[in-house]
Amino acid sequence: MGRVRGLARPSGIQKRPVDRIEVRDPGPKRVGLGSGVVGDAIGNKKFHGGESQAVYAFAREELDWWERELGRELPDGAAFGENVTTTGLEVDDALVGERWRVGTALLEVCRPRTPCATFAAHMGELRWMKRFAARERVGAYLAVVEAGVIEPGDPIEVVERPDHDVTVPMLFRAVMGDRDLGRHILDAEALRPSEHEWLAGRFGR
Repeated sequence: MGRVRGLARPSGIQKRPVDRIEVRDPGPKRVGLGSGVVGDAIGNKKFHGGESQAVYAFAREELDWWERELGRELPDGAAFGENVTTTGLEVDDALVGERWRVGTALLEVCRPRTPCATFAAHMGELRWMKRFAARERVGAYLAVVEAGVIEPGDPIEVVERPDHDVTVPMLFRAVMGDRDLGRHILDAEALRPSEHEWLAGRFGR
């Protein structure tokens, strides 16, 4: 059981805390609404947003780890651009496909974040993409199964876990080029159809 911390109204990658967010299914990438958070700004719909990347969750405990590593303050949302900052929940231990009840919304873990040039430029740290990737605790993108409202302090309840072993870091390693792991994930049929097709395309299947 975790708790939501520091929700943020999106403004590109840099967020600021707000009293509540409304989440809904934004539809397909590129042609849909973009973010699953009402009022969120998606700069590039080719790579961001869409139904499988509707909401981004990151653990406050990981932000604390990076604060010690980098020697600088990393406020909720403003540094890593997450929509929901959690406490007491191992976001990066989540199984792909597990579902969370948060506030009145139902969210589903879909995929990891992959570091990009925008994130690196925002952080301004030397070799940031490689350092962030090497940590392999990159947070989780969530789909919105049931629209709703999320407020600071709302409990996060894991209400459903799928019958497979594919975690967010496993999928991240596959996305980063681990072909054996990629084949395992595809064989496990752990992903949503669109995500399965995307990963299969990366491995020529």
